[in-house]
Amino acid sequence: MRDDQERLRDILDAINQIEKYSVQGKDKFMEDELIQTWVIHHLMIIGEASSNISQEIREKYPDIPWVGTIDVRNIITHEYFRVDLNIIWMIVEDNLPDFKKKIETIL
Repeated sequence: MRDDQERLRDILDAINQIEKYSVQGKDKFMEDELIQTWVIHHLMIIGEASSNISQEIREKYPDIPWVGTIDVRNIITHEYFRVDLNIIWMIVEDNLPDFKKKIETIL
């Protein structure tokens, strides 16, 4: 079983993977299905890893949006028909940079 440190590294690695292609901008994201799939896949990894972070870590770092991150994963996985690419891009652009800093601080 993976421990919190490994899960946190999984989150950070997934963010780094998203950044590889998100630097190309929103227009490229919106027109390239492969980039969309890449980003969505890594958001699922972030949500899954977040869902397995211990309660102790979640309570120690309440400013991290653990529940929201898990919710995104659940929508992508179980309600895939509700995925809105504009919302996915907003998460990538507005939420991931701060989330990344917080994860790096924990590590």
